[in-house]
Amino acid sequence: MAYVKNLFDKNFIEYASYVIRDRAIPDLEDGLKPVQRRIMHTLFEMDDGRFQKVANVVGRVMKYHPHGDASIGGALVVLANKGIFIEKQGNFGNMFTGDGASAPRYIECRVHPLAKDFLVTNPHVTHFVPNYDGRSTEPEVYRAKIPVALIIGAEGIAVGMSTKILPYNIKEVIEAEIKTLQGQNFELYPDVPTGGLIDVSNYNDGNGKIITRAKFDMNDEKKIVITELPVDTTSKELCDSIDAAYKAGKIKISSVDDFTTDHTEIEIKLPRGVYAKDVESALYAYTDCEKSISCQMLVIKDGMPVAMTATEIIKYYAKKLTGILKDELEYERGQLMEELHARTLERIFVEERIYKTIEQMKTEEAVYKAVKDGFKPFASELVRDVTDDDVKKLLQIPIRRISLFDINKNKEQVSAINARLKEISRKLKRLTDYAIEYLGGMLKKFKPEELQRHTSIASFTAVDVKQVVKRETPLRYDEKGYLGINVNGGKEILRVTPYDRIFILRHSGIYSVCDVPQKLFVDTGMWYCNFADKEIINKVLFTVVYREPKTKFAFIKRCRIPSWIMNRDYLITPDGMEVLHIDMREKFTFTLHYAQKPRVKVSEENFKAHSYEEKGHKALGIKLSSREVESIVVEPTDKNDTLV
Repeated sequence: MAYVKNLFDKNFIEYASYVIRDRAIPDLEDGLKPVQRRIMHTLFEMDDGRFQKVANVVGRVMKYHPHGDASIGGALVVLANKGIFIEKQGNFGNMFTGDGASAPRYIECRVHPLAKDFLVTNPHVTHFVPNYDGRSTEPEVYRAKIPVALIIGAEGIAVGMSTKILPYNIKEVIEAEIKTLQGQNFELYPDVPTGGLIDVSNYNDGNGKIITRAKFDMNDEKKIVITELPVDTTSKELCDSIDAAYKAGKIKISSVDDFTTDHTEIEIKLPRGVYAKDVESALYAYTDCEKSISCQMLVIKDGMPVAMTATEIIKYYAKKLTGILKDELEYERGQLMEELHARTLERIFVEERIYKTIEQMKTEEAVYKAVKDGFKPFASELVRDVTDDDVKKLLQIPIRRISLFDINKNKEQVSAINARLKEISRKLKRLTDYAIEYLGGMLKKFKPEELQRHTSIASFTAVDVKQVVKRETPLRYDEKGYLGINVNGGKEILRVTPYDRIFILRHSGIYSVCDVPQKLFVDTGMWYCNFADKEIINKVLFTVVYREPKTKFAFIKRCRIPSWIMNRDYLITPDGMEVLHIDMREKFTFTLHYAQKPRVKVSEENFKAHSYEEKGHKALGIKLSSREVESIVVEPTDKNDTLV
């Protein structure tokens, strides 16, 4: 048994780690999940400038991603719709309506030119690892120059944790990175292509929540046009929620028409007597026109899941960018130095006719030695020592090329290389300035419409359904003792909403508070029923006349009920007493009729209720008489008085 438990624990931990790191949570380094990274790697490999069938791409991705083609195709469509990594051709779905993409065999894609600027694909800068079967290599993570996780957003559920990162505006993200490099402060808030309004009061830099709303056009008071969608909502979902609210009787509308294409246009027509301003709050309260979305920026950092803020991610990338640019510049400098060395060797080899010295050599070793010796007088002009590989390349130069060697062209090439080397040296000395310059140049590569912000920041609070709903449902009480909104016939006690709570004082003296009942047996009599609002109930002075069953002595108690617990029964009298009468009037009179006794002429006595002082609701009553009480007669209630 212990072995099975240990095996289970070990396997579960491995599974949880796999789901967290390799499936659901994006990596901070490149902002991509493994399937997205493998899609991009495949597209870089296939890139020839032409569009590729998505089905073909999916098949090639399976070489790196050991899962089904459906998951790969879905991830590719989602990534393509972000607009900055993949160029698409064909029907990739509609983010406004929620319509799905066409089958992979009908749509095409290719790498977006900007993806090559964002993600470093150079294997000398990005670390590659073997794929799952060891036949190929793939990037462990790309080294991204901008915070991709913020730009495209992410959502995933792992084992025991989840991430929800809303997308940000790429212009604002890059500008925030520039401000960080300049030592300035910045503010950053989400931006989604479908627009809408968001309140970020509780956003907490990515680890709180937002309230999002649709944008309404109410220029026509008899019609509401939804022009922008809330975050994470499609027009179909929004129309369905409006239809459901209408059928439940929560909003009054005439019709809903969805004309959404590449922009949102949902037209809500209103019935006679209903105007746009009357329906606005109800739409926010009962439909997806207003939503609350909780966010958590959980990412994989150094192989471990870490919760970070948007500010921390921007600062991390600003610091990382200078490191990436430094590595790229140093790699380019190394390549240029090799190119400069090759151009110099070639010039000396031809100009000084070193190739003539090998004509009499009999062995390969002698040839190599003769060439190396020929370069010794020019050692000061060389970048480094001459190697066997250098000699091999020189010996492979065709005679035609030697005879047509253009010294001026060679000097131009060397001059260009030296100029670039000086520029690289300057940039390496001022990496921060170069990083700012690089990011500014990247912004210029976007079209103006691609940088435009879509979601508006606003200040509003979520509409409380309880404040919007109107008390229109009748609460009835019938002769059989049933109380509720589903009681047929009987007397209407109140007009309620489904969110109200009701205070009930039964004939037996038991009182309780409950939600609005559908159909609840209360008692064959009920003294009082009203909304369980302390401002209402605390104003009511309850006068209770009761008697002790054994002695039949009568008592009076006047009190208020200050507090209660939901769905719990309380007695307004001491336990075991018989309730004779309960009244809610401040002043009234009543008569007690006593049991007939020999030689006792007085058989009744009048009392004024307001002559007795008010006490706490847990206090005992005051004895009215030391005689057996048979009945009570109360001053008639005004005909306008009710149970309420």
